[in-house]
Amino acid sequence: MSQKDIAIVFDCGATNVRVIAMDKCGKQIASHSLPNETDEDPHYPGGRIWDLDKLWQKLASAARHVTSEIDCNRIAGTTVTTFGVDGAFVDDQGELLYPVISWQCERTKPIMANIEKYIPLSELYKASGVFPYAFNTINKMIWFRENRPDVLENAHRFLFIPSLLINKLSGAFKNDATMMGTAMMADLKSRKMSPKILKAIGVENELFGEIGEPGSQAGTLSEHAASETGLPKDTPVFLAGHDTQFAIYGSGAKLNQPVLSSGTWEILMARSKTFKASEFALEKKITTEADAEAGIYNIGQNWLGSGVLEWFSRQFYSEYCGDELYRNMIENAEQEQPGARGIIVDPAFYDDGYGSEGGMIKGLTINTSRGQIYRAFLEGLAYRLREGLEALETAGSFKAESIICVGGGSKNKLWNQLRADVCKVPLQLIDQKETTVLGASMFVFKGAGFFNSLAEARNQIDYNPQLVEPSINTEVYEGYYQNYLKLRSGKE
Repeated sequence: MSQKDIAIVFDCGATNVRVIAMDKCGKQIASHSLPNETDEDPHYPGGRIWDLDKLWQKLASAARHVTSEIDCNRIAGTTVTTFGVDGAFVDDQGELLYPVISWQCERTKPIMANIEKYIPLSELYKASGVFPYAFNTINKMIWFRENRPDVLENAHRFLFIPSLLINKLSGAFKNDATMMGTAMMADLKSRKMSPKILKAIGVENELFGEIGEPGSQAGTLSEHAASETGLPKDTPVFLAGHDTQFAIYGSGAKLNQPVLSSGTWEILMARSKTFKASEFALEKKITTEADAEAGIYNIGQNWLGSGVLEWFSRQFYSEYCGDELYRNMIENAEQEQPGARGIIVDPAFYDDGYGSEGGMIKGLTINTSRGQIYRAFLEGLAYRLREGLEALETAGSFKAESIICVGGGSKNKLWNQLRADVCKVPLQLIDQKETTVLGASMFVFKGAGFFNSLAEARNQIDYNPQLVEPSINTEVYEGYYQNYLKLRSGKE
């Protein structure tokens, strides 16, 4: 009889959807991915949505590839993880009453800007802990209240996007705590929706149903889903949820050990026993979410990371692509001295819908080279990391001894060294690259009874940590960092 030692994780990202088979030791047995993109909302010109049927067909196709390469008798269970905040209203058959509005849609910007029409921002932030981004779920709820009240009136449930896909797998209507924690409508301490916030925006708590914990079983794979995915019928389906929380857990982070998930977005978060949604935290754009484990909070900041560098490469290195592109950019930047000859970059090249005025490049001259500008971009993002780290340390009352760095951005050796130098702490790299899927798989194995505890599941993983220590340039960067802060604050 086969040991049930494989977890199947459906991982839906903004640019790719993937299905990965992970064994108990964190080894990928099989994987398949397909590109993902938003579509225009047929009901709202210029709006952006996720086509749920298209997502499902891609994930089902990826699953068929994966299940064709493994022994399906070894599958312990399956789960789904995705980006936060997005979801949709469904009827009692699981049919959408309106498409899934994407976090990339701009229709909610004016709602967040005028949120005090419903509830004072200070009270909303204090109650939820979530920073007031325009894409937060609360703004979509208000949009429906103001523009499509019929959808609210006819809805059986609001399901966050992982739960929409879990419904496709099993027919279950169940949300999880980690997605709830991204909505700006929750009470993080009780891990339930906030009655105060829901009352303020005129939404009934019953729409969200009972909130489940990651690793709890939502149902079993239906016959129809089995035929579409290749997974065995009646495979246990477990709750997971927001990809960030599972990436943090999968990284092996201890309490108060910051984790930098470095991709299109840089997400810096630390697992903490406490959080304070104070005026300081709001000013510093700190957001708090529900950790994958009950009783723990993830306090953090996020900003555009590799997305900024991708913009730079398109403008300045358009003749290169792939590995050649990054090799040339890094080689050019390595030839430059710290400080990039006076060029300073504020990398806030994103309008977050709440006061961001975009990025800035200062210090260009007629002799400036693109290598200098690229180095300035890497340094600017390293300064932004230190700024975020200092804010988290203050908000969480801890002092970081190292930063775990995961994601695509952790492959850039020069950037890693600059981060360590600027932040004055070691950067810890790990062998495990797919920490979101790894973390989610641990909850599957725990839920299936393969491990007695999450700690036991984590102890099976060989992270093989490698430290990037700060170099002798640490003090050199102190003055440059102060100049960056002045640029950010508008004093120069």
